[in-house]
Amino acid sequence: MKKRNHGIRDLIYIHLNEQDQFVITYGIEFAEFAACLSDSLNNLLLLKHRFDHGDFNMHTSLEYVSRDKLNKLMEDDVYGYGNFCWIDFEEEELLNELPGQTIAELLYLGHLKDHLKLPFYNYLSNRYVYLAHDDGWFNKTYYRDFHDFYRVLGETIPRKMGLIKVEKSLLGIKKTRTYPPISKDIFYALKPLMKEGVLLSIKDYEQNRAKIEMPIWAIGDFDDMDDMYNEYENIIKEPCDAKLVFDKKSKEWNIYGR
Repeated sequence: MKKRNHGIRDLIYIHLNEQDQFVITYGIEFAEFAACLSDSLNNLLLLKHRFDHGDFNMHTSLEYVSRDKLNKLMEDDVYGYGNFCWIDFEEEELLNELPGQTIAELLYLGHLKDHLKLPFYNYLSNRYVYLAHDDGWFNKTYYRDFHDFYRVLGETIPRKMGLIKVEKSLLGIKKTRTYPPISKDIFYALKPLMKEGVLLSIKDYEQNRAKIEMPIWAIGDFDDMDDMYNEYENIIKEPCDAKLVFDKKSKEWNIYGR
């Protein structure tokens, strides 16, 4: 099995498309996504992948990952697959009832990372469609319920923050700080900026005795993450549009700005 070996992605780009129920992101990886939503993920029908331990479904001629193999997939070098695309489903028996038109739509999703119609199917009872190129670099994820997306953000950002802010104890042992999840209400306030396209920088945080502040910039709509990163390098010295703030005393998160 190919293990993940790259570092922490400490920038998160978000472009929210509520009408078509998807989010384009940079900086959130499959292992982080799956860890946050492990209680709602069942089986994954693999549309594009290089996973060596999937099972084969004859009706669709596609491989799938059963729920009991999800941890193995989370530990694999998904980034190294190049394209990694899947849709979740409840029971394999339901795969065997998929009409040809639906299979064609699934193949289109995996090939072009776009939908012919909104990709939520009664046959599958799916909650997500996950379409990634170089996982964590370009991810396009469809959500049946956007509360799941806010949950991913609310748990992933504090986890990344804890990994970045590793401190040494008196004995010199590295100690990872933990931070509470961020309420979805915080992200509701950020939604107008997310619809424009925002970049949140964890690595450019500032802190004092009272609080930690992470800058957020509205940078627009990007499909090419090289262009997005170039824009980040241009705006890094400019005033940010909002800040995600952690109050050290109350242990609470807040958002400041427009």
